[in-house]
Amino acid sequence: LINKKTMTATGVSVARYTNCKVVCHGDVLPGDVWVREGKIINPADLFYGEKKLPDTVVDCRGLIVAPGFIDIQINGAFGVDFSSLQEGSVLECIEKVARGLVAYGVTSFCPTIVTSPPDYYKTVLKGLSGLQKGKNRANVLGFHLEGPFISMEKKGAHNRDYVLYKELSPSALLSCYHSLQDVCIITLAPEIPGAMETIRWLKEEHSDVIVSLGHSSAHLGVAEEGIRSGAKLVTHMFNAMLPFHHRDPGIVGLLASLAIGPGPAYFSLITDGIHAHETVQRIAFKANPQGIILITDALPATGLPDGIHVLGLMTVTVKGGVATITGTDTLAGSVVTMDICVKEFKKATGKWSWYHTAITHCHHWSDCTLAQAIEAATLHPAQLLGLEGTKGTLNYGADADLVFLDESLTVQATCVAGDIVWKAPGGVLCS
Repeated sequence: LINKKTMTATGVSVARYTNCKVVCHGDVLPGDVWVREGKIINPADLFYGEKKLPDTVVDCRGLIVAPGFIDIQINGAFGVDFSSLQEGSVLECIEKVARGLVAYGVTSFCPTIVTSPPDYYKTVLKGLSGLQKGKNRANVLGFHLEGPFISMEKKGAHNRDYVLYKELSPSALLSCYHSLQDVCIITLAPEIPGAMETIRWLKEEHSDVIVSLGHSSAHLGVAEEGIRSGAKLVTHMFNAMLPFHHRDPGIVGLLASLAIGPGPAYFSLITDGIHAHETVQRIAFKANPQGIILITDALPATGLPDGIHVLGLMTVTVKGGVATITGTDTLAGSVVTMDICVKEFKKATGKWSWYHTAITHCHHWSDCTLAQAIEAATLHPAQLLGLEGTKGTLNYGADADLVFLDESLTVQATCVAGDIVWKAPGGVLCS
């Protein structure tokens, strides 16, 4: 499987992944991926410029090679709850999740904190610099703060005691969070008085923080104003918002709105087969295929057996893969992993088209191609966060964060910064 080549010039080790189907530029085509120093490189520069051959050649035996998955909303996993971390163990717990996620093809993620008391944000939002140097786990892109500035009527699994729904301002936001260091997404309800001013302030003063609309009772006009003010994302579309109505579609109407101005409008979707029906997924894809971002919204119970678990200050019951607030039928999140989300989305929105070593595209208007399904978990979240130069693509110069998938989209191996950090036991790359 792995053949060593003699170096023809001194320099850093180069790996060539060959005999694979590469997800790139909206397509899946036979090709190779070349890696050096944690980056994807142009082999022509290596061969013609340096007169150098690869040091390592890996036969991928027909596997799909895609950018590593990016999960922008994950509440925890493997028993770790990002909303219940103890001071002194924050980085250790986040790192535990980061090490575990690579088994599911995730190479970057945003730890998500649900509505919590102000003192908790002060404890957790102290910086992630000590976590960003390792190469044996998924990258941490920054925190996603989901609440507490949300609608009481659409709070879902958030603790009502800490929901702040009466007013919002830049000073109130900073008073609650204490710091926006290492924060990359804030979910808020745009109908809260002062929300538009705060969204505009974040856009101007903290342009690296993405505002997302969610857990909201907003009507369409308010949601459109939120996007025009600077919000770029909708949090778990169809969930924790007004249901679609033909006279006022609410936030769901952003899927096809012509009143939100130029630029992309993204929306996240939980494709676990529970939060969004397959028909709803198809409608969303048809309406805005370039805006879909797959998320897990995974709970601390992810990777654990059914039973009673914790999310922030709430208890959650997991039974048969469905997670609800204990004693109710309110969905609390999911226990799904990103590889399953990609599979379910592809199953719901498109057709398999495998012939020999290439992907044959279906031309039916409703079908989602394999590349489009994968891009919903790679390219689109990278574009949202402004990271498409280094994450979410296999372009030359991008980070060598890779996931190797078989024809059923089962993860066979994961590579972070050029290093293979996980292989499926008994899988293709283990023989």
